Amino acid sequence: MTTRTLCVIVCGAGPAPDVGTLVDLAHTNGWTVRIVATPAGLDFIDTDALEQQTGTPVRSDYRPRQPRTRRSRDDAVLIAPATYNTVNKLALGINDTYALNIAAEAIGRRTPTVILPFVNQALAARRPFQQAVEALRGEGVTVLLGPGGFIPHPPGTGDEQIAWFPWHAGLAAVQQRSTATPATEPHPERPQHPG
Repeated sequence: MTTRTLCVIVCGAGPAPDVGTLVDLAHTNGWTVRIVATPAGLDFIDTDALEQQTGTPVRSDYRPRQPRTRRSRDDAVLIAPATYNTVNKLALGINDTYALNIAAEAIGRRTPTVILPFVNQALAARRPFQQAVEALRGEGVTVLLGPGGFIPHPPGTGDEQIAWFPWHAGLAAVQQRSTATPATEPHPERPQHPG
């Protein structure tokens, strides 16, 4: 049986401490999981517990805490919970953290990528955010915002929504995408050099 690798990118949002729930769901469905955290996400998660649960180091920068080992490319990427900031930066092509680099490369490689945001209604109503969601969807990214995914909550009520964060919907979308769309490397034409 071939093992599939799911890279979970965790941002600094309310549901992040519960990402172990997603890891358990993924393991039950035959995925090997590795965790990448944004710098803000590190403050929300228990890295030691997640490393024990996944069997791999939690990464947040380009220099792992353990000796570098070559890894195979991920079979799918799930950004959950994804913040307003991360969604906007990713859509604009900003690559200023290790997590954004992993996500940007996955999209460019056409690796099945799913985003499960955690934003309030005021942020979700902003035109830059709506344009970012549309742009990412235009690149083939599944953004689970709205029915069947995450429904933005009124400002100031985020803590009340954490228990209802739809981890299962994120994993279901990953599984659907990974069986429907095999990851392929883009093959740009090499420039021809005279001579």
